[in-house]
Amino acid sequence: MRLFDALKASRPGKARQTRHHQLTTVWGEQIDPECVLQDYPRPQLRRKTWICLNGTWQYAITRSGSRPGHAAGNILVPFSPETRASGVSRRLKPGEYLWYMRNVNLPMLPDGQRLLLHFGAVDQSCTVWWNGHLVGRNESGYLPFSIDVTKEARQGKNMLRVRVRDDAEGSRRSRGKQSSDPGGMYYTAQSGIWQTVWMEWVPENYLKELKITPCFDESRVRLEVEMVQPADLEIRMCWKDDLYTHRVRKREFAQESSRYTVELLLPDFHPWTPETPFLYDLQIRAGEDLVTSYFAMRKFSVGMDEAHRPRIMLNNEPYFFNGVLDQGYWPESLYTPPSDEAMKADIRNMKALGFNTIRKHLKIEPLRWYYHCDRIGMVVWQDMVNGGGKQQPLLTVYLPTALPWITERVPDDRPWSYRLFGRKNPQDRLQWERECERTVGLLYNCPCIGLWTIFNEGWGQYDALRLERQIRQMDSTRLIDHASGWFDQGGGDIKSVHNYFRTLKVKNDRRPFVISEYGGYSCTVPEHVYSDIPYGYHRCASTEEFSAQLESLSRTIQKLREKGLSGAIYTQLSDVEEETNGLYTWDRKICKADKFF
Repeated sequence: MRLFDALKASRPGKARQTRHHQLTTVWGEQIDPECVLQDYPRPQLRRKTWICLNGTWQYAITRSGSRPGHAAGNILVPFSPETRASGVSRRLKPGEYLWYMRNVNLPMLPDGQRLLLHFGAVDQSCTVWWNGHLVGRNESGYLPFSIDVTKEARQGKNMLRVRVRDDAEGSRRSRGKQSSDPGGMYYTAQSGIWQTVWMEWVPENYLKELKITPCFDESRVRLEVEMVQPADLEIRMCWKDDLYTHRVRKREFAQESSRYTVELLLPDFHPWTPETPFLYDLQIRAGEDLVTSYFAMRKFSVGMDEAHRPRIMLNNEPYFFNGVLDQGYWPESLYTPPSDEAMKADIRNMKALGFNTIRKHLKIEPLRWYYHCDRIGMVVWQDMVNGGGKQQPLLTVYLPTALPWITERVPDDRPWSYRLFGRKNPQDRLQWERECERTVGLLYNCPCIGLWTIFNEGWGQYDALRLERQIRQMDSTRLIDHASGWFDQGGGDIKSVHNYFRTLKVKNDRRPFVISEYGGYSCTVPEHVYSDIPYGYHRCASTEEFSAQLESLSRTIQKLREKGLSGAIYTQLSDVEEETNGLYTWDRKICKADKFF
């Protein structure tokens, strides 16, 4: 083990004393306040009658929860106030309230229609008023929510107000890598509205939920539809260049149920893989409602290869998941991608380097990001967003780095371990489980999702085996990594280890073996670095040395594949603030590496 590197990398505070430089991506340079993130935000369930509310709003920051007397200025939604892209560049402090205000003009109120107001994500606690009426609240900083504002809506000018509070680490809510004291592997905290705000008109009886399950071995696709009330359905999909139509009468719904399930046969279907990302178009007319979606036929499972070693399978064949870790941060806009093109570029650039998998690390992206992975062809290993109390570096960094075998002897389901991992509050645990369930529901229809990571490196970990069973009941079509890195409880579908400082090797286990984090080589590029004193694991003096190290790693991974390695996740896609171990610089303007494989 390279002990000196390990200890040096565990001291992120050194980088906090440095001067920071402003960086901007090419997409950030092109942000137009009159036309910001205008693409339909939910490709998995689309309607034509939608209104985008992104753009210039007014804002104010108060010390109390009372409505401000006047606005402090303008803010560009959906960029957080901490970002330069928002036009504010001000941190929301614990105990403060961030207010958003804007007029919404409704030229007419269609008869027999309902108006739904959607928020992609608001960090963290959010309260919404429409024309002075309290219409909704939300407590999750990473998940979308919707509010029916039909009763409060009026023709002409309407006033929309949103109040946000975000106490960062103090709340013990899900926070990912956000920190009020950023440095090293922890990044600038952000708050407020950070995904698209939009509205849509729907009929009185509309399609509330669509769940799509590919049944690969049976050559079928299962559709579960939930309406406000039962209605006649017409399901149309493009299959083998033909339009297939299936009709359902509302009397076929189960008695006193607004849900209907149908399985449709797809003989000789086209399987989805990263190399051939074939998608089927889907259209459902439910009464007066019309929605479009898509699906793919693919299967993630575990099986044995010809040498009787456990492997991760794609479509019943051993498949090597060559992945890259992605934090999803941007220099000008933090959590919010500056444009649709920026999201596509990250995915395509990783595919061009030879990767077929992205591990989305402790963050949930806008639904368009997953749509682009679906159609470009990129498997996603999705992390749940961590929460809980303050992390203990001795437990989650120093001990596992120095003596990783010890962590396999630490249970996570005892009262004392709840305290150890910052999970002693039962209400906090229940809230996190609700968010976990909502995450699975949100991304269920995205074909690219191949694996759920419940906990990462013990951050907020508890009851991992019980939660694995819970998630598997919600979704039996994906694999589960119950404890990525360390604090393995013996469950999950894979043996998941992090290895930055030791010789890479494969260990025998009844589960497929995956190196779910490795690499982390640090390389700075002049004029494209955020900090004067960068942070990283193994320092490279030049891009030439960086490429040479990656070439050596690539050869090692290739050899380990032959010994039973099922997947490997390189750290990471791009630099993020002080952390300079990206394949790209943080502004995405320089690629430091040649093709990885």
